[in-house]
Amino acid sequence: MTTIDLGHPGAGARVAQDFWTYAPAPESVKVHIADRYGHFIAGRFVEASQHFPTINPATEQTLCHVGQGTDQEIDAAVQAAREALPGWAALPGRERGKYLFRIARRLQERARELAVLETMDGGKPVKESRDVDIPLASAHFFYHAGWADKLAYAFAGRAPSCRSALQTEPEASGSPYRLGEPGHPSPVGVCGQIIPWNFPLLMAAWKIAPALACGNTVVLKPAETTPLTALRLAEICDEIDLPPGVVNIVTGDGRTGEALVGHPGIDKIAFTGSTEVGKRIARAVAEELRQTGKARRLTLELGGKSPNIIFEDASLDQAIEGIIQGIFFNQGHVCCAGSRLLVQESVLEQVIARLTLRMSTLRVGDPMDKNTDVGAINSRRQLDTIERYLDAGVDEGAELCVPGFNAHADAPRQRATGGFKRGYYCRPCFFRGVQPSQTIARGEIFGPVLSIMSFRTPEEAVSRANNTRYGLAAGVWTDKGSKIFDMASRLSAGVLWLNTYNQFDPTSPFGGFKESGFGREGGLHGLRGYVDLH
Repeated sequence: MTTIDLGHPGAGARVAQDFWTYAPAPESVKVHIADRYGHFIAGRFVEASQHFPTINPATEQTLCHVGQGTDQEIDAAVQAAREALPGWAALPGRERGKYLFRIARRLQERARELAVLETMDGGKPVKESRDVDIPLASAHFFYHAGWADKLAYAFAGRAPSCRSALQTEPEASGSPYRLGEPGHPSPVGVCGQIIPWNFPLLMAAWKIAPALACGNTVVLKPAETTPLTALRLAEICDEIDLPPGVVNIVTGDGRTGEALVGHPGIDKIAFTGSTEVGKRIARAVAEELRQTGKARRLTLELGGKSPNIIFEDASLDQAIEGIIQGIFFNQGHVCCAGSRLLVQESVLEQVIARLTLRMSTLRVGDPMDKNTDVGAINSRRQLDTIERYLDAGVDEGAELCVPGFNAHADAPRQRATGGFKRGYYCRPCFFRGVQPSQTIARGEIFGPVLSIMSFRTPEEAVSRANNTRYGLAAGVWTDKGSKIFDMASRLSAGVLWLNTYNQFDPTSPFGGFKESGFGREGGLHGLRGYVDLH
């Protein structure tokens, strides 16, 4: 039993905290993984010309080899999507919706298998894959299935346009397009979609479901470190008899993504990932417009350095759980993670004491254990990035704290990342005494690392919160409704969570401002990027 002073003002309160010992609760890893995977093109798996390994980050063992997409394979996928486009777009919306419903149900039926694969391939705790990723992915397909036959009525005062990518090749289809009529929306065309490694199946659902509901066809490239659930999704598309070419999945690294972005047969690009890569894609699209006059649709969901703001009148017990959920969920591999904690000065020490206690109870380790709270970092490369930020924070004068781990280490960052026999791990940690100009307060670490700063007034909180090149999300914790509305009107963020954090729903749009990108995914707003409107 350990006693910790929580620092209640005037009371000197001390509480006893029992630390429970958890017995191992491993999830079975008995799922089928082939030795080698190709690409899913035109409704079937085709052999890839090149392959590379995908690694389990918790064990550093190779799971299998997947295809390294080439220019020729991207071209084949785009051609398949182009050929499937007229028939898919002409299909009544109620029929397209049926296919989306089938995908959603199959995701539910194969939920355990998909959760295990997601965890083995990406490192996140299996309880998060099971309880968050897979149910939300299924929910997105269910939600967009419901929109498929209602698009003509979705946008008040605006109907689907008669201008369509389909009309560039009128001879390609023998069916009349009743554009603008119920059940016959005007799709953008062939969509090239690139997704990240932090929520592989969920991001695939975010991209594919609205595109298909609106009558588009898709070429999807999953992240090179987490391709397995996307390939399982391809199997599901085959199982439910989705017309060939409607969904094509080509695996590979950044070279495959560049080939997809640069292909002239792509009408829209949707990218979720780093701000640096997003800028390169935006430049490529802009340069193409300048040189050829071709304007391709583009949506970008990029990085973030989101503030989580705690006022002195907040329910601190509730806020502490919000801090934990905001930064340590999915090992901090979340673009909207609340990685900057802004605490009102009068309760700063109290919040740090309570946070330290709560963090010391987090269980770090095997992500396949159902008791694990923080799993493995996605890759060696990402762990190296986190370690560089840890070193920078210490070098610039901030104090690194790793609650629950008191072993001596020669280098401060080794308290966070050292001592593991195998796998890529980083213990939940925070920096205190952080200044807004420091590297750890400005850069997207994308790991379980929190930067704590203080403020005195709401005006200072807003100034510090908005002092970033990003604008993806923000959290506010207070018991005063007037303060909530005031802060919400002044924070520059695409998503605001009030007395909660990291809550997602397919009916709610998600996206950012500034260097966090543009466009929205989810909800009615997310459909706008996949239809042409007057």
